[in-house]
Amino acid sequence: MTDFRDLHVPGKPLILVNAWDAASARLVEAAGAAAVATTSAGVAWSLGAPDGDALALPAAVAAVERITAVVSVPVTADVERGYGDVAETVRRVSAAGAAGVNIEDGATARPDRIAAARAAAPGLFLNARIDTYLAGAGGLDETVERAIAYLAAGADGIFVPGVTDPATVAALVDRIDAPVNVLAGPGAPGIAELAALGVARISLGSVVAQAAYGLVSRVAEAAFGAGGYAGLTGAADYGTLNALFTPGAPGRG
Repeated sequence: MTDFRDLHVPGKPLILVNAWDAASARLVEAAGAAAVATTSAGVAWSLGAPDGDALALPAAVAAVERITAVVSVPVTADVERGYGDVAETVRRVSAAGAAGVNIEDGATARPDRIAAARAAAPGLFLNARIDTYLAGAGGLDETVERAIAYLAAGADGIFVPGVTDPATVAALVDRIDAPVNVLAGPGAPGIAELAALGVARISLGSVVAQAAYGLVSRVAEAAFGAGGYAGLTGAADYGTLNALFTPGAPGRG
């Protein structure tokens, strides 16, 4: 398996189409992904919980285990703010086969979480998520200050969601001495433009799960409303999906 760290190359970014269960992970891998990332929101919704550290740790770990069992590429898990005991969470997620984790901060800097995670799993790629822009809790200088603190505490990469302005992305890349991860999707610069800015990792986040659930909603509304089948064209082929889990299937872990 490719070393997960080696996939973070400024200017040649690791593209992560975030998955939330075994099937979505296998589809992403089959499309050519070098690694699979989970979306905490998608995982929580699929298990009947809201996003925001509400999912029970055993359920979160089991979701990682199901994904690592069926893919052969590295898996990085979004563990939100650590589900309580960050060290225990990271140990268990690492034991479940994850090669990396995302850990959020929130309105204030929390280098203690990164330090605890690093002590618990020395070999794991720690991606420290800084919520300054996402939560409106600070600008460029505050973001860079937090990044420096997280890197000193043991982080390997810095994730700054909520930034779409190319000049700001370029400034973050220039001032942070580590792989920079941004959140992309509708309204954000294209992948090629982000690569040219020096970004090392691009995540699509929960919007992939949102799109999938949006399709379910539209199909249901059509069936219960006009009585039609709108939205079902273009569905994934039954045989193709089934083959993803056939023993010996290409890429299966």
